[in-house]
Amino acid sequence: MGVETVYQQTLLDYSRRTEHKHQIDGATGIERGHNPSCGDDLTLLIKQKDGIVDDASFLGVGCAVSTASTNMLIELIKGKTVEQARRYLEIFFNMMAGKPQPDADLDSLGDAQILAYFAEMPARIKCATLSWHSAQVLLQ
Repeated sequence: MGVETVYQQTLLDYSRRTEHKHQIDGATGIERGHNPSCGDDLTLLIKQKDGIVDDASFLGVGCAVSTASTNMLIELIKGKTVEQARRYLEIFFNMMAGKPQPDADLDSLGDAQILAYFAEMPARIKCATLSWHSAQVLLQ
């Protein structure tokens, strides 16, 4: 099995997950992301408590890339400190911009590293980064 096949399968697995798609009671931040070019319309909900991303979820609809990316983001930041979540966002956006990153930083992104595949695709980079931009707004 080639690397590209593994990436595709991982992306499809994440896009089909539904455990993070729900309303959060008492969300401390809600940010809608919309990509009119492909129809993605995802709202990220985050509940912060004592400097921790206590819970996170999303609502809406999106393509496989945006949905998978959102699930990866939520799994990465949920339960982490806000500072750690911000650091993940920084690493992610540097990766998507093609900036050199230490391997340890990239490894900290876990499966979200595969989203770098879309960095050179103008039509798909918006899908891959949509919820990450929402998280950036919510975790300022």
